[in-house]
Amino acid sequence: MYKIEDIKYFEKLNSKEYELINDKLFIKSYKKDSIVFYEGDSSQYLYILLEGSVKMYKTTPKGGQIFIDRLHAPSLIGEYACFERKPYPATCEFLEDGAIGLLPFDTVIKLLESPTFSLNIIRSLTSKVMLLSSLVHNETVLSSEAKVADIIIRNRAIFSRLKNSEISAMLNLTPETFSRIIAKFKREKLITLEKHNLEILNLDSLKLIVDTNQIKECTNCIMNLKQQNGNKK
Repeated sequence: MYKIEDIKYFEKLNSKEYELINDKLFIKSYKKDSIVFYEGDSSQYLYILLEGSVKMYKTTPKGGQIFIDRLHAPSLIGEYACFERKPYPATCEFLEDGAIGLLPFDTVIKLLESPTFSLNIIRSLTSKVMLLSSLVHNETVLSSEAKVADIIIRNRAIFSRLKNSEISAMLNLTPETFSRIIAKFKREKLITLEKHNLEILNLDSLKLIVDTNQIKECTNCIMNLKQQNGNKK
């Protein structure tokens, strides 16, 4: 488990500030699948993920989940809701056993007098704004095939750590759709995937799928797509 002194968001504080944090911080342990808070719950604390990993998601009217992010310790959770004193906009659920430190908001306000802490909080919020911007782009612009091609290009290592069902959830795709696309990419000789070891065979074609967002159900999709784009030049 991480200690506050080892977390970058709290680095370079003075001894009195560390004493304040450790005096006010309440550490709570969670089991896998435990809910930290639900979408719509009121906010009273800055949550500090000290151990394990969680997923953030929104719930659709039909009970489905829209994946937002997967966070690993150490991370800050719920900064916006905490600072704005508004309900949490998403649900937070543990993916494995772990622990969270709950720091009362009044204590956070006192810590904001530290320029270093304030800057780190701004950086954390900015990174989440960029994350949401990327999420909106992926959900509104990219096709299912382009989503899978994009994550293969950006984060190939994730296939060695997570199950296909977990990756499909991150992309807000059904497991069946995800498996179909992976099978298509393998058939087109864009990738190989054996025992969670993914290798890229044709990076240019994967980038083409993301850039054009056009791959369709066909035989030799990539070859046909290249020919179509070549004819337009």
